[in-house]
Amino acid sequence: MDWQDQGFVLVARRHGESDAILTVLTRDHGRHLGIVKGGSGRRQRAVVEIGNAVTAHWHARLSEHLGRFQVELSQPHAALCMADPGRLAALSAACATLDAALPEREPHEDVFDDFAALAEQLSRQAVDWPTQYVRWEARLLSSLGFGLDLSQCAVTGAREGLAYVSPKTGRAVTAEGGKLHKDRLLPLPGFLIGAQEKPGRDDLIAGLRLTGYFLDRHVFAHALKPGAAEARARLIERLTVR
Repeated sequence: MDWQDQGFVLVARRHGESDAILTVLTRDHGRHLGIVKGGSGRRQRAVVEIGNAVTAHWHARLSEHLGRFQVELSQPHAALCMADPGRLAALSAACATLDAALPEREPHEDVFDDFAALAEQLSRQAVDWPTQYVRWEARLLSSLGFGLDLSQCAVTGAREGLAYVSPKTGRAVTAEGGKLHKDRLLPLPGFLIGAQEKPGRDDLIAGLRLTGYFLDRHVFAHALKPGAAEARARLIERLTVR
């Protein structure tokens, strides 16, 4: 019951006087929990910040045990985002969403690699990070089996003029096809279908509300982890005043 893997800290929760229980997203072992001795202490605190890339060594006497982590810092994503509250909010929201969405100990290499790319974008202070974040959530929904079908209109079959998404089916609808029921449909911002290069603030927030609707419905409602929805709400608030 001993392995080493690359990972990202999703959750760090104080345990006892100075220890911490970590939830780490690893490439080959999925979302995994373990105790870090001294994880809440001064020396380890900076290593186990949410979003940091780490090399994680897990060991336990039996596979069903919580086990212990030894972690070494690979990339301090949290510190690199600290100067920008928006990017830090995005990193925190992504970690909370993954913690709520992924089953324990089930590998998802595609999700791991996609999150690694997002964390790198946030750390590099990419100008278009809000766009990348919304697209990341859309891809996460697909990886979880709840992908949006934005290829053509569910009513007319048209591939042009897509303007809405059905909240029931997750399929796109054109402005013409949805004109009688537009109050019940979710706005589809153009940048999610390649029809817009530089989305404005309202488009980005519409994108977050779109992906958030399906995350609430398919993930958060069943995960019993309110922190994920709250972290996303803080991100939307940051973008609103950006």
